[in-house]
Amino acid sequence: MGEECADTKMERVHFVLIHGVGGGGWCWYKMRSLMENSGYKVTSLDLKGAGIDPSDPNTILSFDDYNKPLVDLLSSLPNDEQVILVGHSAGGLSVTDATHKFPKKVKGAVYMAATMLRTGFVSEQDVQDGVPDLSEFGEFGDVYDMEFRLGPEKPPTSVVVKQSLQRKLIYQMSPLEDSTLAAMLLRPGPIQALQSARFKEGEGADSVPRIYIRATNDRMLKPEQQDAMIRKWQPQHVYTLESDHSPFFSAPFALFGLLVKAAASFQCSD
Repeated sequence: MGEECADTKMERVHFVLIHGVGGGGWCWYKMRSLMENSGYKVTSLDLKGAGIDPSDPNTILSFDDYNKPLVDLLSSLPNDEQVILVGHSAGGLSVTDATHKFPKKVKGAVYMAATMLRTGFVSEQDVQDGVPDLSEFGEFGDVYDMEFRLGPEKPPTSVVVKQSLQRKLIYQMSPLEDSTLAAMLLRPGPIQALQSARFKEGEGADSVPRIYIRATNDRMLKPEQQDAMIRKWQPQHVYTLESDHSPFFSAPFALFGLLVKAAASFQCSD
């Protein structure tokens, strides 16, 4: 059956690519070129306060506000159109939110070195599994540049990995030109909005087929964290990539192959 499914008309597939904290639609430039040249429809959007979106990330305090561009996109689709969501890193939270809200419009969800939590950050264990633990590199302020727009006594409103650590933590296997580009384009991410991510229990998200792509050399979301989330909310398939935290830079051709494989799998699940 798998070969029959793989032969279906894949040109109708619409991928929606969702970046992680501080990134933007620009992160996917290699993947978008590969996918569009192969006949796929691709949307690589900017979440609020990311990429070229003009919003100040320090003013985005709720996850619903942050994820509004994705929700608006799915709301605008015809009822008979489905997409495949691909979320990187914290973009996994956006994917889960969308599968809860629009299960009939999501053919499948791919979590790529991503936070995959069924109900968001509900418990301390969720935080331990789904938030980068960079304590080996020092205190929080040693790793991140922070802004405190609500006052110095309040938690930070935005964070971004210090430029001096970005290549070591996020892009250690990526071409130097890609990590250089990222250093020029990364923006602070709305940390309070991300920490507030909570999703209501419901059958919607469980009805959407899920695939997890593990990054074996990830220094941000470590393999043991990825495995813990996989065990707790078992996806239909788990694929593995020899890559850093940013496979769209470090392993674009291998990642493209896995996304094509995922699309075929979702076709078979119909």
